[in-house]
Amino acid sequence: MYTINDLVENLYKLKIDPNGTLKVHISYKAIGEVEGRGDTVLDAFCEYMQNGLLVLPSHTWANVNAENNPVMDMLYTPSCVGILTELFRKRHGVLRSLHPTHSVAAFGRDAAEFVAGEQKIQTPCGKGGAYYKLWEHDAQILLIGVNFMRNTFIHGIEEWDGVIAPTSPDLTDLYVIDYDGNRVYTPQYRHSRSIAPHSSSTFTKLEPQALQEGILTTDRFGDATARVMQAKPLREMVAGLLKDDAGYLLRY
Repeated sequence: MYTINDLVENLYKLKIDPNGTLKVHISYKAIGEVEGRGDTVLDAFCEYMQNGLLVLPSHTWANVNAENNPVMDMLYTPSCVGILTELFRKRHGVLRSLHPTHSVAAFGRDAAEFVAGEQKIQTPCGKGGAYYKLWEHDAQILLIGVNFMRNTFIHGIEEWDGVIAPTSPDLTDLYVIDYDGNRVYTPQYRHSRSIAPHSSSTFTKLEPQALQEGILTTDRFGDATARVMQAKPLREMVAGLLKDDAGYLLRY
C-alpha cells in the first residue's frame, strides 16, 4: 500500500518541477492501493506543488449539451473525467475555470489568473484559454495510468496549428453559472465527430516519436506507468507533423 511519502518520492523521480506548472491526467485505479485513498493522492500533488501551479481537468463535455442540459454550474456540475478530478475541483483553494465543456481546476501560484477568461473561449482549447496558457507556461504534462488518448493538450495543437479544424462550423448555445450565481452565455464550436471521427484515439501514434526525440519520458507512479512531457516541444513536434500532413491525426 502506497503512502503520501511514496507518492511524493515518485514525483521527485519523475523530475517534476515543484516551482513550475503541472497539468495532470490520471487514472486512480491504475495507481494501486493508497493509504487514505484518493485524498492522499491529491495531498501528495498539492504538497509537492505548493510553490508552483497544479492543474487538473474538470471537463463536463459528457453532461452539458444543447439538447438536455445546456448549463454548466461551476459549483454543482460534476467532472466527467475521473474521480480524482471531481475530488480536486471541490478542494479548498482550488479554482475552476468558466468553460462550459472543457473547464480546468487549478491550485497554487497565480491560479486565479490561469483560469481567468475562459468564458470568452468559444472552442474546447482555444487561444487565450487554459490549454493555451499551458503552452505559454511551458507546463509539464503528466499522464498517470493513461496514454496520449487522454492528452487534451493535443486537441489544442489541432486547433492552433492544424489545417483541418476539429470543431463544428456551427455554434452551440451553452451557459455557465459562475461562483456568484450569474448565468453567463458561453456559445461553443464543439468537437465534431463528423469532421474528426477519431476523437483522440489516434493520438497514441505520437508517442514513439516523442520518446525518440526525448520529448516524452516514462517511469512509475505507484503501480501506474507515468508519462511526462513539456508543452512547448510537444507542440513544436505535433505542429510540424500537421504542417507536413494536414490529415495526420485523422488516420490510425
